[in-house]
Amino acid sequence: MSLENVRIVEVITTAFEEENFILLTDLSDEQIESVIRPIVEKERNAEDSDDDCYYDNEGLFNALEQEYPENVVIFYSDKSFDEITI
Repeated sequence: MSLENVRIVEVITTAFEEENFILLTDLSDEQIESVIRPIVEKERNAEDSDDDCYYDNEGLFNALEQEYPENVVIFYSDKSFDEITI
């Protein structure tokens, strides 16, 4: 791991700011989105059907940790960060 690649990222998955979460990570935007987007879209698509499909921020964080166990993926609560809108 190179510390020069570690950054703070706000992940935005809904229109509600209180549901955003923050990561301290060395993952790229593309790596984060490749894990989170399918989970978020599955829940969004379930709203149009009778399927129950829910996620929470901890589940999204766990999915990132499982997909990238060798990378830095830590919840962080500072408000100085980049944003990703998904």
